[in-house]
Amino acid sequence: MVPKDGAPEGRPQITTGGVDHARLVRLDAEPPTWTFGDLHMRRYRAADHAVVLDLHREGLAQVGLRPGDGVYYDHDFFRMEDIYLRNDGEFIVGELDGRIVAMGGLRRADLVPGGSARAFGGYVPGAPKLDAVEMVRLRVSPSVQRRGYGTAVVQALEERAAEFGYRVLRADTTELQGPALALYRGFGWSETKREVIGGIVNIYLEKRLR
Repeated sequence: MVPKDGAPEGRPQITTGGVDHARLVRLDAEPPTWTFGDLHMRRYRAADHAVVLDLHREGLAQVGLRPGDGVYYDHDFFRMEDIYLRNDGEFIVGELDGRIVAMGGLRRADLVPGGSARAFGGYVPGAPKLDAVEMVRLRVSPSVQRRGYGTAVVQALEERAAEFGYRVLRADTTELQGPALALYRGFGWSETKREVIGGIVNIYLEKRLR
């Protein structure tokens, strides 16, 4: 049930320090929806595939990441339901005036290989016990960056990870992606290691949930 103030019963409204001091407000529990100012956030649908893939590629191109560099990969976008939605994960998109401008996902850390092996694909069924989950594919369209939309996506995904019962959140980004690195650190994530892949420094981070 959603009361008149827009927050589901038992779920407080979340305040964040984005532009115009917008609040992340949870509207529906399942499937989850939120608002953040004029941004509407919901679960990914199959019809979103082409737009989401374009947003992913645009975001990496913006920082100079390209196919073949050993870090870039997009094979998970062709198994969205298997990797994200049917395996204790989540993938959300943010819409502005009906146009997808932001996105991010949660996937079990045991589903996709780590390190340089990621660039070559691969997928394995998850283990029975939920433990670690990766926050991945955080993207905001260049045309609407610096409005707090990335902050909203991270907050929503952290909320979902806690609801699933995961113990720890993990993520990785590169030195080229300074805003993403700053966003994680702003949410209390800690760097765990660095690894050079194809001449690019990959930075690994995590955050304990319980």
